[in-house]
Amino acid sequence: MPHRPHILIMQSPLGLLSPVLESAYNVHHLWEHPPVEAQNLIQVAVVLGEAPLDTAVIERLPNLKLLACFTSGYDGIDLDWCAARGLPVTHAPAVNHEDVADHALGLILASVRRIVDGNRTLKAGRWTMDDRLITPSMKGRRVGIVGLGLIGEAVAKRVAVMGCSVAWWGPRAKDSPWPRATSLTELARDSDVLVVACRADEANRGLISAEVIEALGSNGLLVNVARGSLVDEPALIAALKAGRLGQAALDVFETEPTDAARWADVPNVVLTPHTAGATGEAVQGMVMLLMRNLAAAVAGEPLVTPVAH
Repeated sequence: MPHRPHILIMQSPLGLLSPVLESAYNVHHLWEHPPVEAQNLIQVAVVLGEAPLDTAVIERLPNLKLLACFTSGYDGIDLDWCAARGLPVTHAPAVNHEDVADHALGLILASVRRIVDGNRTLKAGRWTMDDRLITPSMKGRRVGIVGLGLIGEAVAKRVAVMGCSVAWWGPRAKDSPWPRATSLTELARDSDVLVVACRADEANRGLISAEVIEALGSNGLLVNVARGSLVDEPALIAALKAGRLGQAALDVFETEPTDAARWADVPNVVLTPHTAGATGEAVQGMVMLLMRNLAAAVAGEPLVTPVAH
């Protein structure tokens, strides 16, 4: 019987991968018990990209060949630390960006057209023909996009079809059919809707600052489908409570799961539990990339989707 390679799954939400991985590997779960007896055998560690990497565990795995990030984002991984140890990292790019863009559009519509408010009003028996809900039209809305990567471009295409004007900002210029603002604050000031779609790292933590939120203003909508770390959450909550920001629609949070009590008295918010990219099709695509990268690492072959260190 051929030797079955050993792999370690680092975080419990990834436990759902076990039935698939166990078809070809000996699978260890860090949250159940430390893999002390198998730590010299483990060749791959599978991680969530947004979770801070437990480097103490990694350092106890002398034969580790790969840090396999299940998700597209890998902001919880210190790439310099990995590079210094010669540890390759893979991820799952270009799999769920269309789904994330769909979700962003849903958050925009739910907020601008007050779909959640309408649902709540009807179910509470407060719908009367004399008190009709009037909302802004999407046509003519100015949509600013922070980060024009795959997700940002997909959002831009969707809202442009709806008759919105599009502008964007990122730290580096690129060819685009839409204009690039000279600064993030300028983009916020000139937008009705600001969509955060950029990659997160330590360098841009709190990128959507109190200043940016103030520039978006009392009629503006902030949408975040990227990472919670990108937004100064206390400043956001304070601005919503004071009416200095019109609305917010968030799929990601500073700490996840976010505390429901934190949002209980915050007005004009639509919240979803980090589900923008969580479609069955996207998860299947991420599983396929993970399996291909695992097989390549164990066989000593070139990785399929390596992260550039």
